[in-house]
Amino acid sequence: MENAEETEMEEQEQDSRRSAVVYLGNNEVKSQAVVKYSAAPPASTFALLQEQTDLKLPPANWLRESAQLGPAGSTVLGSSSRSKPFSSFGMAYDFIDCVGDGVDVVSDSENIKKLLKIPYSKSHVSMAVHRVGRTLLLDELDIQELFMRSSQTGDWAWLKEFYQRLIDQKWQRKKKSKEHWYQKAILSKFLYYSINGDGAAEPVHSHHSDTDEDCGPVEYGPSWPATFNSSTSDADEHASAKEECLENPYALGHVTSVPKEQNLPTLFNEGENSQGLRNDFVRNILWTFEDIHMLVGSNMPIFGGGRYPAVSLRLRDNNKPINVLTGIDYWLDNLMCNVPELVMCFHVNGIVQKYEMIKTEDIPDLENSNFSTRVVKDIAQNILSFLKSNCTKEGHTYWLFKASGSDIVKLYDLTTLCEEDPEEKCQNPFTLPVAVLLYKVASNMILKKKQNRKHYGTIRTLLLNCIRLLDEARHAQIIASAHYMLSDLFQLDEEESAEEALRAGGSEDSYSEEEEEQEGDETSSKPSDDSKAIAVIKSVGELSVPEKYTSTSPIRPSGVFPVLQDKEERCRHVLSYVLKGLKAIDSSIKKETDLPSADPHTPIPLKYEVRVQTGAVQKHISLLLRPESVYQEDVKSATNSGMIHGSWQHRLKLQFFLKASKAYYVLSDAATNLLKFGRALRYIKLALQCHDAYCSISSSLPTHVLLFHSQCLCLCGDVQLMLAQNFSNRAAYLEEYSYQTQEDQELLHCLHRESSCQAFIMATDLGSDPEYQLFISSKCYEAANDLLTSGSLQGLQPEQLEQVLKRLGNIRNELGVFYMNQAAAMQTDREGEMKCYVTAAEQEVWKKSFSFFENGMHNFEAISDDTNMALLLCNMGRLMRICAQAHSGQSDEHSRGEFSPEEALYYNKAINYYSQALCRLGGRDRNTSVWDSVNWELSTTYFTLATLLQDYAPLSRKAQEQIEREVTEAMLKSLRYCDLQTESARQPLYQYRAATINHRLASMYHSCFRNQVGDEGLRKQHRAHAELHYSKAVSLFLSLSDAPCELLRTLLERVAFAEFTMAGQSSSAVKLKTLTGALDIMTDTRHAFSLIHKELQTENPEDAEDSSSSTSSGLNRQEVKRLIGVFEPSFSFLLLQLIKMSTTSKRKSSNKDEDRVNMYRQVYSVLLRSDKTAPLVSRIALYLQLLEQLAPQTGSVPKGPPP
Repeated sequence: MENAEETEMEEQEQDSRRSAVVYLGNNEVKSQAVVKYSAAPPASTFALLQEQTDLKLPPANWLRESAQLGPAGSTVLGSSSRSKPFSSFGMAYDFIDCVGDGVDVVSDSENIKKLLKIPYSKSHVSMAVHRVGRTLLLDELDIQELFMRSSQTGDWAWLKEFYQRLIDQKWQRKKKSKEHWYQKAILSKFLYYSINGDGAAEPVHSHHSDTDEDCGPVEYGPSWPATFNSSTSDADEHASAKEECLENPYALGHVTSVPKEQNLPTLFNEGENSQGLRNDFVRNILWTFEDIHMLVGSNMPIFGGGRYPAVSLRLRDNNKPINVLTGIDYWLDNLMCNVPELVMCFHVNGIVQKYEMIKTEDIPDLENSNFSTRVVKDIAQNILSFLKSNCTKEGHTYWLFKASGSDIVKLYDLTTLCEEDPEEKCQNPFTLPVAVLLYKVASNMILKKKQNRKHYGTIRTLLLNCIRLLDEARHAQIIASAHYMLSDLFQLDEEESAEEALRAGGSEDSYSEEEEEQEGDETSSKPSDDSKAIAVIKSVGELSVPEKYTSTSPIRPSGVFPVLQDKEERCRHVLSYVLKGLKAIDSSIKKETDLPSADPHTPIPLKYEVRVQTGAVQKHISLLLRPESVYQEDVKSATNSGMIHGSWQHRLKLQFFLKASKAYYVLSDAATNLLKFGRALRYIKLALQCHDAYCSISSSLPTHVLLFHSQCLCLCGDVQLMLAQNFSNRAAYLEEYSYQTQEDQELLHCLHRESSCQAFIMATDLGSDPEYQLFISSKCYEAANDLLTSGSLQGLQPEQLEQVLKRLGNIRNELGVFYMNQAAAMQTDREGEMKCYVTAAEQEVWKKSFSFFENGMHNFEAISDDTNMALLLCNMGRLMRICAQAHSGQSDEHSRGEFSPEEALYYNKAINYYSQALCRLGGRDRNTSVWDSVNWELSTTYFTLATLLQDYAPLSRKAQEQIEREVTEAMLKSLRYCDLQTESARQPLYQYRAATINHRLASMYHSCFRNQVGDEGLRKQHRAHAELHYSKAVSLFLSLSDAPCELLRTLLERVAFAEFTMAGQSSSAVKLKTLTGALDIMTDTRHAFSLIHKELQTENPEDAEDSSSSTSSGLNRQEVKRLIGVFEPSFSFLLLQLIKMSTTSKRKSSNKDEDRVNMYRQVYSVLLRSDKTAPLVSRIALYLQLLEQLAPQTGSVPKGPPP
């Protein structure tokens, strides 16, 4: 049965929702009604009573529960909703989505009709008006009932005195006449007869006095406050409301657990203490009348079936014609309930006479009841505009009053009047319902996922007004919850663009209180005889004038949501609300005497200078590694402050502690981005202290809290790492770290009520040396990694775990580099002390460094980070080179010994690590910079190994040929990794190295050629290799502009190689050819001398006088002099030999040959007579001149830039 009834009710509601806009009346007034909720049974067919039916006789089913009539039968005798002062609040609670922005008015249908009939009626009007956002809540304010209560309790005495003095000294409630109850009774009997279609309800003969006694007391139930019992529909409705609360973290579903002295159960519990805050209307309808949107409650019974799907049934005395007030009443009821027809039953003295069917649109044209629907529309728009223009303050109770028989309507601000009497504060019974409604509307708005940020100003205003209305001592829970919602408005985990921020703060929904005070209704005036009224309608006739009252200031929030583009400012707002919320919670906790006394204005000392030993640090850091179990050993029923686990204080404190921790985390992250690392460490310390307090009162740590804690530990590790890398600025960071705001101090004292907040003190200490800070950073990352790889978080956040592992690998690399640099410094100090052995301390530092590198490799390998693995392998190679350098012992005070096996071992290990790094990278395209770096280091290592083997050959252990093979192999491998083709910053370095390698190989083959005896084949091979590498070296040095000495040395060695070759030749012609080739090589030195000459010309005169100094570009003058000392004899020797062989030649010489010989003699003569003590620049200029003279004779083409 219940399911069938629900289905029928849904069909009825769908029929209502399908209704289109209806144009009613001769003036085409638009009206649309949508049923939001209905507790009424499905529309039942009514019975047409036979003529002469006596309605004075009660039917057998009279006043019995009827499934067809539902609760409508009892409400006919007295509308219980009208007797409750908070009926609009009940509707607002149930349809919270409509409040604030969706509808203009929420009220009982009777109040709406009474307002729209003001110009036609002489009766009094007394209504309470409240504003929530853009919505007005209207409720009947029974002044006489209020005064009856005042005489018993003493409350509202100020209003009674004000009313009697200024408004109506004589008016009293008119008692209901016997005729009134008579009409009520026959209407009730008529309805029960009408549902008695089968004739089962037979008339029961009884006296009229009995009827009067039965139905009379129904109207006289207590109305302030009213008591009632919930119906089944009400229970279902509240059950659905409770389900909504479960999805709403801001809902006050747990408010009923607050101690009774806060008087909150009276808002939500049913029964004697309900205060009428329930919505027990038969149906709630969203009614659109023209452009006015109203949520109304109606109890009008609706019948249907057969030819009449929906009709309203009315009983009229045939002797009394329908007047305008009745017509408007019937017409508005049908519009609100979307009923197209009206059935009227006429009777004479209770005897049924006839029925008449009237369409709703024809009601305004009935005889004696003719009225203009357009005028009713104008009345509605004028009243709404009047109220909107003057009821502007949320939380205030306004009183709309019209005395009986008067044409003047006045509006009073009861909240202001109440505040003017200091003895009567907080006596307004509407204060708490309004505050709770403001809270619920705000929570509903903030939970809408698609809500535009521009409404944040509205939400903030609602919550601030809610807090302003409530007394913290009595309603601490709502105040604390409101502060939490305020803190939640400021998004901490989102980047807010400037455009979004301007839209959020500068929307049309926000304006300031100053603007509000300047705005007013031009058509409203304050009469001189009543200064207490804030607005007055001088004559009810004005309401019928179209657009007489125009709302010049639409209802908007009286506050602007701050435009906060700065993260720190946003977080400061959050922390401000968190602090206020915590204070509200602490004020509700009774255990004040057990708390340690602390002055919130005294800063808490920061022990940043305390240094501890490594063991102590390890002990404190161990707290980071087991955060889930540190505080779970003794879970007490009450916390240190006396707060009970599971209470609302406990739940809200947990949220506040977490919110504060997140705010400080964001502040720390922002400070880190600004390179304010001292400030960042202070903020992350506060964040971890908030987390410590959270742990101390929580019996378990949820997953999201553990995830956030791992983020805090990571950020703490980041800050400590940055402090270590920028240790030179410690003084500035210390000043930032030591600063504390007043708000931070007060928040810390709130934390200390629950915890000592010392668990993470070592992790957030500003250390006095970088090693300590690197160590702390490493431990923070290890703790974060342990959190994410164990317990409930295992496998939940792979992205976050990847970031932690990357950080862990990075800090271990940093520690490895730190100890590696420490080892290099120790080696330098040892060499300065002339110690040739490796100390145990150095070896220990090597082991530490290698261990950190190795562990870092494991971290990066776990996340397949090949690039960082390559970097760590590169650092491991560098460590091996440092170890190799440490084993290069000295044989005496001035020279080192042979290349040792230990050096070879470590250099080969370094080569192995560099090679692995290149394999990890795969190719240059994956990461160009890292590839180039590793490639250069590998080339350097091979070159260093070959150079040491060549310069300090281990002849005591290896044969010369073996050493030469190893040198050649290492040099060629180094040359293979010299990237000469790619244009980069290292290209000149690669060219210089390649030139040097070829020069060294040429020198080695030159030496082998000189020393090789017997094997002519091998000698020819050495000669060919020497020629090849000399040629390559010269070509590479010529491409460089900063290596003239190297080029000159290579050319001179090549000349010497030609001279040695000539010495072994027997044929004069061959010798002459060799000498001519050697002179060509000598002529090529022009380019080198040209660079040297240019450099010497640009040097300072003071430097020119100092023969031992170097030029500004690094040219070594001493080296130039040594090379000149080789150049002059070699040049003279070549010229002399050429002159001799040319003159002694048996071959007849031509004129050209004679000219060339003469040139040789001339140059040789000048060279012999040159001043050997002349300035260096002059001598080089002479060489250039002589070489230029020889160039045409030898046919040599200058290479490189011209001199």
